[in-house]
Amino acid sequence: MRAGWLCALSGCAAVLLSAQEPSAPARPVQRAPAPEPAVSQLRLDVQAETTAPGVTRAVWGIVVHSLDRDDRLVEINPETLLIPASVAKIVSAVSAADAVGWDYTYTTQVRAAGPIVEGVLSGDLIVSGSGDPTPDGRAGDSLQVWVDALKARGLRRVEGRIIGDDDGIEEPRPARAWAWEDVGYVSGALFGALNAAENRMTVTVAPGAREGAPATLAVDADGQDRPLVNRTATAAAQASFVWSEQRPGETALTIAGFVRPNEAPAKLSVSAGNPTQWFASLFRNRLIRSGIEVTGRAADVDEVQPPPDRTAGSVVYTHRSRPLADIVKPMLKESINLYGEAVLRLNAAPGGPVTNDAALDGLRRRLTAWGLAADAEQIVDGSGLSRHDLITPQALAVLLKREHELPASPLVSALPIAGVDGSLAARLKGTRAANNLRAKTGTMSNVRSLAGYVKTRDGEQLAVVIMVNNYEGSGVEATQAIDRMVVRLADFTRRK
Repeated sequence: MRAGWLCALSGCAAVLLSAQEPSAPARPVQRAPAPEPAVSQLRLDVQAETTAPGVTRAVWGIVVHSLDRDDRLVEINPETLLIPASVAKIVSAVSAADAVGWDYTYTTQVRAAGPIVEGVLSGDLIVSGSGDPTPDGRAGDSLQVWVDALKARGLRRVEGRIIGDDDGIEEPRPARAWAWEDVGYVSGALFGALNAAENRMTVTVAPGAREGAPATLAVDADGQDRPLVNRTATAAAQASFVWSEQRPGETALTIAGFVRPNEAPAKLSVSAGNPTQWFASLFRNRLIRSGIEVTGRAADVDEVQPPPDRTAGSVVYTHRSRPLADIVKPMLKESINLYGEAVLRLNAAPGGPVTNDAALDGLRRRLTAWGLAADAEQIVDGSGLSRHDLITPQALAVLLKREHELPASPLVSALPIAGVDGSLAARLKGTRAANNLRAKTGTMSNVRSLAGYVKTRDGEQLAVVIMVNNYEGSGVEATQAIDRMVVRLADFTRRK
């Protein structure tokens, strides 16, 4: 500071300049090489789709990365946090596999709480779960397998209750910021330590005896413990439309809407409510139908007083689920939210509480170890049903690249195939992307997303992440814009 003032006062700038060290030669500015003309045109074509009718006002996040060349082809807002919807299930799957391995199986125990003499159990039959989402579902064994195993041990009568013990993990509840409108539907079915038939049941709705009368509601034997409130009406002036509502603060499920007179009965799939009670009821009914008498009721262990002695009696059957690699197939192809929540919980540290928060802690440790920035995601559930879920396209691209580099990753084979199966079965047929693109889709109001793999015309393997939020048009327009981008990628060639 002092030398500066002296120069300013005495006019010695020339002397000071001559005394300075000789300046180093200027370094040439390093510029990224210009993209190939084919890549430049690809970027323009993808960018053009982001301004198509219906999605002009949307926020887009896109990453297209060549896995063969480790070369970034397209990126638009790669570091922007966006709602992924069900694409979040990719995060659940890869993190769970890292935590427990693709061969992991859930274990459920059936314990006889009293002596069994000549086939008669004098006491309760207690089922203790660890979060297996698959019994009687698309990735699980039928509960009949359990019943047959008990019959093979000679059990023919239970003089007691069928108790569902769900204390192995936290109590079933909606995840953070799930919309209450979702909870009554199958997509919002609650997850617990015990689950059966994907915690869904069927309500049959038929018109009432006269116009103005409520519709008639019927459930099968497995759903008798699920209380219903009938807020329907038979109305000739209304188109038939019936829905389910799990209203905040109410235990019963509301069935609401309108049914036209003389309309054929319709079946409505709904959430089964408390998964523990549902499992116990379903298991009890299967035992009875198979010839094993049960004198007591089905019960959630939290409602049993005094609490049963979990150490009494003996284990009469242990069920192991199919491996995680098999469970993620329907989870990703059919986008089963219940499975996503169950799989996320596998991130919880061994020996600690199995809670959503503990699972998220484990998830974040893994993402950090894989090089993802802490602020690259704000995942709050395992299914993607929450609108509080956020992740960047770049973070998803990193996960896709990592899985592609693993030998024979079950994730890749579990993704829906365009024009063939799962959530992509009806999309991209008749295009070069059909039977080519493998990707998880995500769908909720004003959100569409896709993340996976596609090969170009030359067979170059690309990782693709396309996310769009807050579009002004219809979901169809948003999906069509994404599909046009994917077709362009499948048609891409670097050759002139």
